[in-house]
Amino acid sequence: MSNPGLIIRVAAKGEGQTADGRYVTLAAPGDVLEPDGTLTPGPDHAAPSCRHFPACGGCQLQHLSDSALAAYVAGRVEGAARGQGLDPGDISPPHLSPPHTRRRATLHAQAIGKRIVLGFREQGSHKIVDLKECPVLADDLAALIGPLRRLLETRVNRSLSVDIALTLADQGPTADLVGLKMEGLAQTEALLDFARDNGVARLTLDQGDGPETVWEPDPVTVTLGGVPVGLPPGAFLQATGDGEEALISAAREWLAGAPTVADLFSGLGTFAFALAGPGTRVLAVEAARDAHLACQAAARMHGRPVHAVHRDLFRNPLQKAELDRFAAVLLDPPRAGAREQVLHLAQSVVPRVVYISCNPASWAKDAMTLIEAGYRLAGLVPVGQFRWSTHVELASLFVRP
Repeated sequence: MSNPGLIIRVAAKGEGQTADGRYVTLAAPGDVLEPDGTLTPGPDHAAPSCRHFPACGGCQLQHLSDSALAAYVAGRVEGAARGQGLDPGDISPPHLSPPHTRRRATLHAQAIGKRIVLGFREQGSHKIVDLKECPVLADDLAALIGPLRRLLETRVNRSLSVDIALTLADQGPTADLVGLKMEGLAQTEALLDFARDNGVARLTLDQGDGPETVWEPDPVTVTLGGVPVGLPPGAFLQATGDGEEALISAAREWLAGAPTVADLFSGLGTFAFALAGPGTRVLAVEAARDAHLACQAAARMHGRPVHAVHRDLFRNPLQKAELDRFAAVLLDPPRAGAREQVLHLAQSVVPRVVYISCNPASWAKDAMTLIEAGYRLAGLVPVGQFRWSTHVELASLFVRP
């Protein structure tokens, strides 16, 4: 008879589930919840990599071994599929991003008395964990935490509250500060000194009217598919370079030989530039104007067969007649999914569809729409870019028989 206190899996929100259906925080598969409420660790219960775990809301799963973490990532995708009545078939081994590879993150800073706390928020709270280390962030981004804190310490007042979006570009780290008010020449010079002394590639300041660039020695780019693309402040970028490559590799394999591809919700052109080349032309469709213009300019400058179109696919999805012109479609929608666009795609005769998703739940609903219209799920790759987080992504392939 199995032990009713044995942790058999990790649920979607990160709690361990016992054999008799109870949920336990910070429990790994193989742990045992004893009758007195204590937890006996099993072989997959790992020592946390960071002193701030579990208070810091940036990570929920540092207590899992790599094998248990991989099983969780794959299980999230499989569970979402089965929850919609969809057989996931043979799921590929999940890709996990290593530590110190996250190339974008948003930190929060606040004045507490005469000091500055700077870091991620606690889980389900507005309280900020004052970071002293971060095993998730790329080293170039983590190196800015101390200097940013010292910069803001010169500005301490009771109302100071700043959001700081960090991104690692080709030229180095960028920092977008929201909520920091500049008053006088001395404060502006201190900001410029910070950027110069710490190798910041670009620094923007949003004081309520949108981001204003105050430091950018050279135009900031991010290389996508071998093409340097201008990186607008706030533009979407895959969380890690290796996670991006895992998604791209799946798409390249599945769409090999397709002469025409429609890349929907294309952003800066992450997939468009990777797929475009000799024998393959790509239509890149994006609603965010800055991202669209950056993709368009890069394609023209570097002579890539990418045609960028500015279009809101939620309000104005591609219709069946438009979709039927393409040998393949790739879509990478926001977390809510792409219900309206998928309804039109389901009516099309497009032979191959690659669906990239950052939300297995919304993906599964859209996937069932395609399945019910005659598509077959032919490939599924789980990707854990947000290491030690409950956030899971995936790449999937649908084909018409």
